[in-house]
Amino acid sequence: MISVETVTLFRPVGLEELELIKGSGWKAFPPRLPDQPIFYPVTNEGYAAQIARDWNTKTGSRHGYVTRFEVNANYVAGFDRKVVGGREHEELWVPAEELEEFNRNIVGSIMVTQQFLPAD
Repeated sequence: MISVETVTLFRPVGLEELELIKGSGWKAFPPRLPDQPIFYPVTNEGYAAQIARDWNTKTGSRHGYVTRFEVNANYVAGFDRKVVGGREHEELWVPAEELEEFNRNIVGSIMVTQQFLPAD
């Protein structure tokens, strides 16, 4: 068996996106919407949890989830990492048109590690 070096990434999602991930067999993220030019997984679980808790629970279904997944390290090395606040707020910026190839470079399954439900 060939071993591939991977990088662990995280993605905060709402219930709608989670259902689409589940529909892929936990193997792929859904295409971006026309007004979403960037797919931005994050590099640490704490930041993903902050978004899921503080943003996803206030919009849409009001459910927030943190997903964790592994991606081929050589592949993701080609994407910019952006710090968008404090140094713990690091994102990988993947152009929407690259998402299909990004999904092909996911190693294993996408897993849910945390969930945040509406407060009311």
